[in-house]
Amino acid sequence: MIMDDLILRMALGGLGVALVAGPLGVFVVWRRMAYFGAALAHSALLGVALGLFFEVHMVFAILAVALAMALVLNALEDSPILSTDTVLGILAHGFLAVGLVATTFMGGDLHLHLDLEATLFGDIMAVSQEDILLIYGGGVAVLGVMAMIWRPLLSLTVHAELARVEGVAVERVRLVFLLLLAFMVALAIKIVGLLLLTSLLIIPAASARPFARTPGGMVVLATVLGGISVGLGLWGSFVFDTPSGPSIVLAALALFALSALAPQAAK
Repeated sequence: MIMDDLILRMALGGLGVALVAGPLGVFVVWRRMAYFGAALAHSALLGVALGLFFEVHMVFAILAVALAMALVLNALEDSPILSTDTVLGILAHGFLAVGLVATTFMGGDLHLHLDLEATLFGDIMAVSQEDILLIYGGGVAVLGVMAMIWRPLLSLTVHAELARVEGVAVERVRLVFLLLLAFMVALAIKIVGLLLLTSLLIIPAASARPFARTPGGMVVLATVLGGISVGLGLWGSFVFDTPSGPSIVLAALALFALSALAPQAAK
């Protein structure tokens, strides 16, 4: 009975993250923003450390830091001095280093409570009922906002200058999308960990791209492939006794390989 409850919580947690990652990942792939997702994910370690130190729920602490990171990224994206990828590299590794150093200065007892491996690579077995409620509640909020900004975000993705001419508030829509990514980082950290989080965003979306004829179709297919990746990854984790987060990413990678080979086989 306990094992059944554990498996159910793991499956619900993973599928909840896949539902949120699908729509966001599609735009990350379209807009070539994979490094944005990685930078936000790297900032999460500082949130973990601060959450433990201030005894705040981990999701809210990570969300606060990720939101701050998103605001900084949005402000510096159009920097005339440094290229975007340079700014992202500096911030991503800077936040990660600050988070790692912070864990060593916050006391021995705190350091013992920080499972660094689980933080970096995920520990879906530790997902609680409270986490599941947060994942689905936050997921509904993210998807609701995505539905509201769908058309302007799509216009911005296709042609930013034309979207601006048509009256789209480009900077505001871009900022909202970054904040949604930050929210997703906070929700998903327990499932795949901060180092593998970007994989769950981009791999299912990249796998769906060759087969999708419409933007909506790509979102649906990416979400389905993300859910399949979670299911296959959890199955492999139980059968082969491997870490859950990397197993989910490997399953997504296998689906990507199949999607890449399928068009070649059809020729």
